[in-house]
Amino acid sequence: MPRSLSRILAVVLLVGFAATVTAQMMPPEEKPAAKTTVSQAAQATPLVSDLHSELSGWQGKWQKYMGENSPYRSVILTVITLLVLLNLKAYLSRAARRYVTENAYRPENAQAFVKIWNLVWKFVIAILVLIAMSGSLRLLGLTAGFFGMMLGWSLQQPATGIAAWLMIIIKKPFRIGDRVVIAGITGDVTAITLTHVILNQVGGSIGGEEKSGRGILIPNAILFQNTIINYTFDQEFMLDEVPVRLTFDSDWELAKKLTIKAASEATAEIIAKTGAEPFIRAEFLDWGVLIRLRYNTIAVRRQEIATNVIENLLRAFRENYPQVRFAIPSSMVRYRPDASGVPGVDSL
Repeated sequence: MPRSLSRILAVVLLVGFAATVTAQMMPPEEKPAAKTTVSQAAQATPLVSDLHSELSGWQGKWQKYMGENSPYRSVILTVITLLVLLNLKAYLSRAARRYVTENAYRPENAQAFVKIWNLVWKFVIAILVLIAMSGSLRLLGLTAGFFGMMLGWSLQQPATGIAAWLMIIIKKPFRIGDRVVIAGITGDVTAITLTHVILNQVGGSIGGEEKSGRGILIPNAILFQNTIINYTFDQEFMLDEVPVRLTFDSDWELAKKLTIKAASEATAEIIAKTGAEPFIRAEFLDWGVLIRLRYNTIAVRRQEIATNVIENLLRAFRENYPQVRFAIPSSMVRYRPDASGVPGVDSL
């Protein structure tokens, strides 16, 4: 900013502030004396007099072109509004188009977003320019606020959906191919559109976690209101387990060796990548010992790998029977006579 313009703006603010404070603090009858004092100070200080004259000139020009009764006010306000909005639209459109094109997953998503973006901007510019033609700054501000409120209320769901789509491409809580749980529905993400996330449902019509082939369309607007579970958000593998129930008299050391070996054989490729070996956790039950065999798995192949682990366990336990045996929940009933000679029942 040029020094002369900076000095003029500083003087305008200083003089305006001084005039306001003086008008509020001095009683009405002393105001002529205040004018005399200012006049005398201006005559004594040529610099203040020059600045006062310059300020008066700017005030006169402001009243001429932007005063309430000025015939030029509406034209100038319209031109300024149009220039500001057009330049703002151009700058934001370049940034938005570049980012959306790189992260929209599908070209049609980017094209649809850019089309909606341009339509909204054209509508906003047309409304604000028409209001600016009235020449009222207050009306322009109030209408802009009211217009924004009405637009947000009437287009709440579509706007929320587009905002959620922007959140997906910016924050990337999931990507195409990830297995997620959204609103209680588990599925693999197959497409992300401007309005919906499309899942290939896992389970649903079948038990377990195999793909059912049913397409589920999740509206983007609900993503802000629901917890999103991503099986592989920041890593490729997840922890899974297979419960194994053993009898109390099973060979514990042998059973532990066999269960870990069964999981190691089924997940050899995963172990080579992660270096994480399978492990077990155990707890007592009323009728045996529960071993939780835990290992790393691939989310989309979880049930397949678990099946391979179980097959290895069945073969190993069959080959080492009766050293290791699966426990079966059971109870034993023993009859004995009571004091009267009538048989009673003891449950063990």
